[in-house]
Amino acid sequence: MIWESIGAAVLGLALSWAALRSLADRLPSGRVVVPTGALGALFGAYLTHAALGSGHLLATLVGAASVGAVTLSLLIRPRGRHLTRSAAAQ
Repeated sequence: MIWESIGAAVLGLALSWAALRSLADRLPSGRVVVPTGALGALFGAYLTHAALGSGHLLATLVGAASVGAVTLSLLIRPRGRHLTRSAAAQ
């Protein structure tokens, strides 16, 4: 289980790095993206490990990468629109 966790954390960090390199203009700051990718991958590894049990290292890492990528995709902002504050927030 420890190798699955380490592998999932490394996968999450690699996904975060790749997302920041390719979508830097559409993502929030790196201080948000990096922990989101790592924690999403760790959660995905936990979910996959709980569903399949031990002994499925490759499947657990695939689940970790999938959930990490989905979690990072939730941070992507639409292209061309800038966020503005509402009148009530000002």
